[in-house]
Amino acid sequence: MKTIKSYRKELDDGKVTSEELFQEARKKILENKEINAYVTVLEEKEEQEGNSILKGIPYGLKDNFSTKGILTTASSNILKDYVPVYDATVYKKLKASGAVLLGKTTMDELAMGGTGTTGHTGVVRNPLDPSRLIGGSSAGSCASVVAGITPFAIGSDTGDSVRKPASYGGVVGFKPTYGRISRYGLFAFASSMDHVAYFTNTTEDAAILTDILKGPDKMDMTTLEDDGKKYTETLENDVTGRKLFYFKDVTNPSYYQDKKDPILTETLTKFHETIEKIKTLGIEVEEVDFDKNLLTAIYPAYMTISCAEATSNNANLTGIQFGPRGEGDTPDEIMMDARTKGFSELIKRRFILGSYILQKENQEKLFLNAGRVRRLIVDKMTELFQTYDGLIMPASGGIAPHFEDASDALSDAYLILENHMAIGNFGGFPSITIPSGIVHQMPVAINITGRVLEDDVVLNIAHQIEKKLNFQKIKEEARCEK
Repeated sequence: MKTIKSYRKELDDGKVTSEELFQEARKKILENKEINAYVTVLEEKEEQEGNSILKGIPYGLKDNFSTKGILTTASSNILKDYVPVYDATVYKKLKASGAVLLGKTTMDELAMGGTGTTGHTGVVRNPLDPSRLIGGSSAGSCASVVAGITPFAIGSDTGDSVRKPASYGGVVGFKPTYGRISRYGLFAFASSMDHVAYFTNTTEDAAILTDILKGPDKMDMTTLEDDGKKYTETLENDVTGRKLFYFKDVTNPSYYQDKKDPILTETLTKFHETIEKIKTLGIEVEEVDFDKNLLTAIYPAYMTISCAEATSNNANLTGIQFGPRGEGDTPDEIMMDARTKGFSELIKRRFILGSYILQKENQEKLFLNAGRVRRLIVDKMTELFQTYDGLIMPASGGIAPHFEDASDALSDAYLILENHMAIGNFGGFPSITIPSGIVHQMPVAINITGRVLEDDVVLNIAHQIEKKLNFQKIKEEARCEK
């Protein structure tokens, strides 16, 4: 496993040059062609700026971040030839830090989807087992880190689009507090829930990136003032006395007895084993009752809000301003033809849902009610955060599925375990996934969600747990068993 610091040392010691790292990463993409992690790979290394710890280190950028002069498709046919005329703030900051853009990573179309299978250039495969998916929508960014192509990659997270793929790939996925990092230049999916997020091999690397990327941006009115903290300096803080909670019942294997799913059972057993290890750090971990009606309402509330916001945000994708010009004698006919040909079935379904939700006669009972449910969930979490420092839960109900088992449809098998991470987007809470063990030779993970603005606390707790679990050793042992 290579980290940002290990890359930095090799560069500083003269063992490798930035150009060599860039070319080596390009070679790895070709060697891992079946993974399909990248839509666009740069032919030449960009001129370096800055002098941070990232200087000269290659990274992947999800293909929904605007990059001036570089193809940016959001993995959609309707944007397959789109070349932006401006840079996203995240890309600007990384360029200013000296980081080297390797290319734009494959994603679920327009960031809508959780499988990594709907991009216009094909599916993204899990480098640990190409017969399995890596998850989405930030599929290519995750695969880039898992495959060792780059030590970090940037994604976006609207419901769990970084944190769940991180679980499937055995890497770290971090989503800071809403507004901590500018979204200017990130193609909007659901603006009230979209977060810039990233994949790394360690929590320390996640802290390094957050220190560089955080801060206000006059181009994004939702950004926060810089809190003045350096998150890499608080990672080693003592966590004795910190308090975490998890949802009672839904993390108990017997709750799903009728499902007879051995992988689910083993995943939950591993979760409770992890809890016991965490307690040895002096962290208190308790189970709490959380209204099941609210937990089961997470998915429908998320889908209602996200589809409505997506329909509004993507109203400009008409085939007139963007995309291949449709056929027809009127603007409506041109738009209808362009959208029919330009969007996948999943996207068309979501736009139809969004349009229906936003109709005047439906807004009260659908969109506004979903917002009320969201508020009830966030208020309950805020109440619990008065007692606890964070929520700890399994990052998913199991390991990365095989492609034939993949679906974006609502699952009734372990609904809450598959969808609880959207709470982090509902409330803008900082949230991190870290690997915690191996089930059936594939990684599983835990997710920690904390109080708004306490990104440093979440990273600190995750870092100490990461050291305690020593996942890299677990992974090596699992590899030897194969």
